[in-house]
Amino acid sequence: MTASRFTINLVEGSVAISFTPQAAQALQLSLSHLMDSLKATATKTVPGGRKTPQKPMEYQYTGEVFLEIFCNPNIWPTPFAAKVLITLRDDRIRLTTEAELSRLIEDLNQYIEQTA
Repeated sequence: MTASRFTINLVEGSVAISFTPQAAQALQLSLSHLMDSLKATATKTVPGGRKTPQKPMEYQYTGEVFLEIFCNPNIWPTPFAAKVLITLRDDRIRLTTEAELSRLIEDLNQYIEQTA
């Protein structure tokens, strides 16, 4: 399949990249696992009142640009408060910024609906 434009809305502004439907499905799966980790972090504790540490989510895609999305679920109190760190780079530019997790999920779902 061919790549189409995936727009990611950031805290301030947005960025659009060339993205494939297969990559979108992989990102959707990664975000689903992240949501499970965030929910586990918000509810589970080990004896002594400490939370059970969860593994961070790190997604990478290489197309026209390199996209990396990272989130440590252990630092966010709820899935709704969570933000992800987004890095976009190629040989000429590098952009590192944050995006709200809930907004990224909405953007991804919209992209998947449009390319289906």
